[in-house]
Amino acid sequence: MSPGGRGGSGKARSGGSGKARSGGSGASSGRGGARGGGGGRGRGDDDRTGGRGGSGGRSSGGGSGGRSSGGREAGGREGGSEPRRGGPAGRRGILEDRIVGGLHPVRELLRSAHDVTRVLIAVSRDPVLVLDEIEALAAERGVTVERHDRPVLDALTDGLVHQGVVALAPPVPVATLDEVLAAAERAGEQVLLVALDGVTDPHNLGSIARTAEAVGAHGLLVPERRAAGITPSAEKAAAGALAHLPVVPVTNLARTLRQLHDAGVWSLGLDGDAEVAIADHPLASEPCVLVVGAEGSGLARLTRDRCDALVRLPMRGQVGSLNASVAAAVALYTLLDRRR
Repeated sequence: MSPGGRGGSGKARSGGSGKARSGGSGASSGRGGARGGGGGRGRGDDDRTGGRGGSGGRSSGGGSGGRSSGGREAGGREGGSEPRRGGPAGRRGILEDRIVGGLHPVRELLRSAHDVTRVLIAVSRDPVLVLDEIEALAAERGVTVERHDRPVLDALTDGLVHQGVVALAPPVPVATLDEVLAAAERAGEQVLLVALDGVTDPHNLGSIARTAEAVGAHGLLVPERRAAGITPSAEKAAAGALAHLPVVPVTNLARTLRQLHDAGVWSLGLDGDAEVAIADHPLASEPCVLVVGAEGSGLARLTRDRCDALVRLPMRGQVGSLNASVAAAVALYTLLDRRR
């Protein structure tokens, strides 16, 4: 993405501002109600956050699973039966069982309201304070802890740097658009959402989710098709944020942006050719959804057309582009600053 192009045209549509209207059932527990229980991540090339690209609309991207109980065995199980990967064969996505690797992601998963099936710890894993906390949280929740040889964990995570700790869990719980809007309203907060438009790198998805959760965003709109799924790599990059940030799957992003517009939520698309910097745009202080485009091609045409405004990041150096997750982070903190 090149969020900081120098020139081009921007746009903004008319249509009232103000707080988003709620539209349905209450969201899960956590910040503002949807955060925590409502649901909700490889590294790729630099993305051009605002290039003109992508033709046509993209299809954009639920489920929850019952909690597996089974108290933690005394001291864990030394090399018990080898765990199996859950979920259907093929490309991993939102609806598949979760494999979460890494000390902090596993700890945050156990801290959240999300169901956890069991925790696997490598026999060779050196004791650290975070690991003690993980075992204590698992015991408190009645989650089984098993100990296996490290190659077992390696096989489960496809070589991810899991730090000797892996959690298995049901599919990521998802929220609806109505739920996250209602949660923001109950919390008395201006709506802040992030929508991904064709972001295909799981590392970018996870990193964006991490920043979105850090700034207090109310939800992440994730495409179901032609986009990154919530893979072990995405979970690791999110560093536990996907255990707290509600994930909203969407099937048609342009239509969803229209629904948000009708609910009083403005859509700001990152585009390097936009005339106005995000910090200077009047809609930056209003209820809004930040739309982050695809690696290389930027926002799809239908998405660009549907956005209420296109905004850029200021770029003063020689490098003309930023990675998608970096651009999203700068933009999100700019929006946070405008809301103070």
